Amino acid sequence: MKYTKSQMLVLCALAVAINVALGALTSLWKLPLYLDTIGTVFIAIYFGPWYGAAVGATTNVLSSLVMGNIKGMPFLLVSVAIGIVVGLIARKRRWTLPVAIVTGLILSVVAPLIGTPIGVWVYGGLTGTVSDVVVLWLKTSGMNIFSASFLMKLFNNLWDKVGTCLLVYLLIRSLPRQYKPESEKQPG
Repeated sequence: MKYTKSQMLVLCALAVAINVALGALTSLWKLPLYLDTIGTVFIAIYFGPWYGAAVGATTNVLSSLVMGNIKGMPFLLVSVAIGIVVGLIARKRRWTLPVAIVTGLILSVVAPLIGTPIGVWVYGGLTGTVSDVVVLWLKTSGMNIFSASFLMKLFNNLWDKVGTCLLVYLLIRSLPRQYKPESEKQPG
């Protein structure tokens, strides 16, 4: 299906709303997951890296304003990177189960590589979730705060980003053929 600019804008706005809502829920429940990039991944697959990056950036700006946490705004760099990485992969590959898993693994490393320095700079390496217990334990065991925070973020992102990519894979797979991305309609 060829989307009009209006339809694309509506889908992007819906993706941002989903990201903000899921991010707010995980933050409220202090979960060691993020779930705030499902819409970003979906849009990046459908419309490409720049739309994905725009959805990611808009999500972080709105989340920061809605949650009253302006300090969270620098993390938009992570969401922008996720949109770009997924969009570039989706341009080259069909969104199959193996591609979703590998993309999730790539994001599991990319996100903490960008997010850890921001987290250490803005929050001293702690996130306000149950993961902080492990970060503090690693720190008291002799690790510096950057390494301890990175390790925990790597673990959290492994579940979050692979899970996000798998959820989007399942969502796309369940859609009627006419609503699938163009790359999904082609054989092979």
